[in-house]
Amino acid sequence: MREADRRTALGSVWLRDEPEPTRNRLSRDDIVAAAIRVLDRDGLDAFSMRAMAAELGTAATSALYWRIATKDDLLELIVDTVFAEAFVETEGDWREQVTDVVTAAYQALWEHPWAARLLPTHAGLGPNYQALTDRVQHILVTAGFKGTHLDSAVSAVIHYLIGSAVADSAWLSVVRRSGLSEPRWASRSADRMGVDAGHLTAYLSRESTAGPEARFASGLRVILVGLRPRQIF
Repeated sequence: MREADRRTALGSVWLRDEPEPTRNRLSRDDIVAAAIRVLDRDGLDAFSMRAMAAELGTAATSALYWRIATKDDLLELIVDTVFAEAFVETEGDWREQVTDVVTAAYQALWEHPWAARLLPTHAGLGPNYQALTDRVQHILVTAGFKGTHLDSAVSAVIHYLIGSAVADSAWLSVVRRSGLSEPRWASRSADRMGVDAGHLTAYLSRESTAGPEARFASGLRVILVGLRPRQIF
């Protein structure tokens, strides 16, 4: 197998060894931190390894490839780094603890909306994503969930988190591409969508009691109220 093929085998950066250190002054962490800065500033559509080289003051993109084999590898690394921002101390009963953990993850994704767009293709194998899933599972195990019912409960919670983040990011992306503010976009789009402009504005606004964060919290409560520990193997 060629060296280039070995560096991209198995389809995920998390399933391969990190490259050996070189004389290159850039570390993997340096590159990931710079990538997050670029994405927060310029968005996913403008992201490229050439833009990364410019951000780091590197004359050629080849300097990046010594540390990270492909753009997809870099995107996997940065999505998982976003999940590192989601860890919080929890207290209360198991429903309150799950709420704290999952809400922190949702808020981290909201702060970096480009990350939610990458979740369907670049998340799931990283250590921080796995730690999030393991933490939810640990809380549910402690509460008495077992067997296949435990697996289903964890999936319900995590899939709700991911689905909500992706859907809310999609709305935000449409508004941002228009170049309009949320209220102005809503007022100009509502008639075409067959909805009330005030309702659409509230639906999009983070501060609104009908907005994405409030909807996320409400939906999570519905899921957690519906879950009960029981023993199924």
